[in-house]
Formats: sequence, structure tokens, C-alpha cells
Amino acid sequence: MATAKKSAKKPAKKPAAKKSAAKKPAAKLQDSINRRLINADEKLKQVFGGKRQVSMFEMTKLVSNHLK
Repeated sequence: MATAKKSAKKPAKKPAAKKSAAKKPAAKLQDSINRRLINADEKLKQVFGGKRQVSMFEMTKLVSNHLK
């Protein structure tokens, strides 16, 4: 009796997706000295009630007001 060997076929490797070099890095709004503070850009100032800088705890309160 001859046993048939099953050849395990490996799936063909797909080429890795290339990252676009034109993408801008995300703006980091966290304060570099006190990392618990968030620096507001122009759009976030509207959400933060005109404040330039808020704590991360205050930020969650201010953002949740806009989600209701």
C-alpha cells in the first residue's frame, strides 16, 4: 500500500504595504514638561471653552459635554 504524501502548501506571501512618505506626523498636544497637561490648538480651544491649556482630567469632562 502506497501512502500518498500530502504536500503542505504555504500561502503565497503578499508584498508589504508601503507607507506613504507624504503623511504628516500627528501633532502632539501633550505638554512636554508637565505631561498631565494638554495644550489646545485652535480647534480644541473651542472645545475647551477658550482655555489654552487643561489637565487631562478636566479634558475628559469638557469633551464629554460635547458628546451628549
